[in-house]
Amino acid sequence: MGPTIKSRLRVLRAEQEWSQANLAAQVGVSRQTINSIEKGRYHPNLRLAFKIARAFGKRVEEVFVYSEAERRDESALPQICSE
Repeated sequence: MGPTIKSRLRVLRAEQEWSQANLAAQVGVSRQTINSIEKGRYHPNLRLAFKIARAFGKRVEEVFVYSEAERRDESALPQICSE
């Protein structure tokens, strides 16, 4: 699998008791954009990612998690021997 970006938006919004519309208004996008980010259908550009992070008082990497591979095949990894 290729690289993925996951967001913690839904969890962070719940902690603040914010609706998608409320967050969207704070960062200047539509509610549909927030919904698409939460569902992984849309990845925000850097400017929007920073705006969202600031709205929560967090760093970007606390809101969005980048992963090189979603799932690793452990059998394909080299075996490490300790002698």
